[in-house]
This record gives sequence, structure tokens and C-alpha cells, in this order.
Amino acid sequence: MNKDLFLGNKVTRSSVVLLIVLFVCFVLLAALIHTPVVAQIDKSLLLALRDSADVRQGWGPLWVGEWMRDMTALGSNWLIGCFGLMLAGYLRLTGKGYLAVYFLGVIFFGMAFSFLLKWGFSRPRPELVPHATKVYTSSFPSGHAMSSALFFLSSALVLGWQSAQRLAARWLLIMALVIPLGVSLSRVYLGVHWPSDVVAGLCAGFFWALLCFSLARPFLVRAAST
Repeated sequence: MNKDLFLGNKVTRSSVVLLIVLFVCFVLLAALIHTPVVAQIDKSLLLALRDSADVRQGWGPLWVGEWMRDMTALGSNWLIGCFGLMLAGYLRLTGKGYLAVYFLGVIFFGMAFSFLLKWGFSRPRPELVPHATKVYTSSFPSGHAMSSALFFLSSALVLGWQSAQRLAARWLLIMALVIPLGVSLSRVYLGVHWPSDVVAGLCAGFFWALLCFSLARPFLVRAAST
């Protein structure tokens, strides 16, 4: 990864390329979700996480299922809202009110965008296996995957983009990638999303966080210097 891809004060060519890749991946998935090829891949991957003797049960011992339910909560809008307010309050109290406003705006409008996408596509939830957790909205893209991606990446960016401790900032970025991947895996394991739903959610969430940061970075730099 280019060391200046997310960190520093300038938008790099690499970040623009990444934005394009994320956008294209989402568009392709949206166009192909109803094709037989994607349907077969979705089905195969979903069943790969089930007990081969009984598809009603998730793969592995009972603690795996408990871990997945705990992990999936990290993409909950309620939990993200609480963490978001906590981080925004911290930024405001440490003299970075401009970052707090930016951060809350990214999270709020990102979640709203997620609901609009779900409403627009209205893809039914998987019925191949029982749902191991309650669901209330449509399937594409995964709201948990998208919300966790945009929240954790945005958190890492506002905390680390001007940090002199580059190693610590990169650690935040690594965790901002790993945690949404875990959330996405949990959604498929729990039987409430197709794999294509969570991949699309990750693409949309990372795209939103990176797009907002790229557009806002000049204004944030100016605010930080005043």
C-alpha cells in the first residue's frame, strides 16, 4: 500500500484509482446479482459455512456461532451511532470540532445512503438456511458491512491522517479493514446475507468513506492550520 494513500494532506493518484475500483466493483455486482453465475457462487459460499450434515446449523462448535453474533453487532447502526458520538465528543473536547462535524456528517449520510440503496434494490434475504438473527430490511447491499466499513475507515482517517506516528496510523487502517471483513463474514455465517451482498456493502462503505475524505481533505487541512 502506498504510504500516502490515506495519510497526509494530499489526495494521491492511488486513492483515486482505488475509488474507481470500488465504484466499478459495486456497479458490476449490482448488475450481476440476479445472474445464474452469481447465484450459484452465492449459494456455494453460503453453504460452505454450514454444517455439512445439517445446513440449519452453522459450521464449527457452538462458540463459533456466539463469536459470529458478537462480531455482527459491530456493524449495528445503534452501536455505530454510540461509538460515533463518543468519538465525535472526544474530537470536539480536544479542540478538533471541525473533525467532529465532518465525522458525524460522513456517518449519518452514509447510513442514510445505505438505506436508500437497500430500498432501491429490494433484494430478498436468503431463504436457503434459517436466519440466526433478526432482520428488518432487504438484502443488497449489506447494511452491516457498509456501515462498519465506512465507520471504521472514517474513524481511522480522522484519528491518524495527520499523526506523526505513522506506524500507529497504519495500525488503525489495518484494523479498519479487518473489522468490517469480520462483520461481513458473520452476516453470511448467520444466514442473513448472500456473499455478494456483503462484498457490495464493503465496496460501498469504503468508497463512501474514502470519497468523503478525499473531497473534504483540503478543507480539513485549512481548518487544522487556523
